[in-house]
Amino acid sequence: MHLAVLAAWTVSALAGVPLMVRWLADGGARRRVAKVTRFPGMLIVGHPALAVAGLGLWIGFILTQEDRYAWGALAVITTAALLGFAMLTRWLGGGRHARGASRGRPLTAILLHATTGLSTFVLIMLIATTIR
Repeated sequence: MHLAVLAAWTVSALAGVPLMVRWLADGGARRRVAKVTRFPGMLIVGHPALAVAGLGLWIGFILTQEDRYAWGALAVITTAALLGFAMLTRWLGGGRHARGASRGRPLTAILLHATTGLSTFVLIMLIATTIR
């Protein structure tokens, strides 16, 4: 099951890369609509940065089987998931954030990224809460 987490995490990351590339190509944090950025830069940068840090902790868990790495990965991915959920709700919620954010966004990549990210979170939670 440890490798299933790694696989889900990899698929989620691969689905997220085009979203980040698109955001950067659209001007990133510099681009503003109605005095509001589509998504704040810290949200966009923090989400993948935390996910990569969590992935590193998970790989540490796979290599060492030390519980602290699994718990650390769970804590970090929980924060990354909350940031991702904030972006998703802003995108889905309508209003001035969604108007700019939804234009040209690949729905398939967004849904794949969200569902594999959620799967990764659930698998890590199951593993972390059942170890020793």
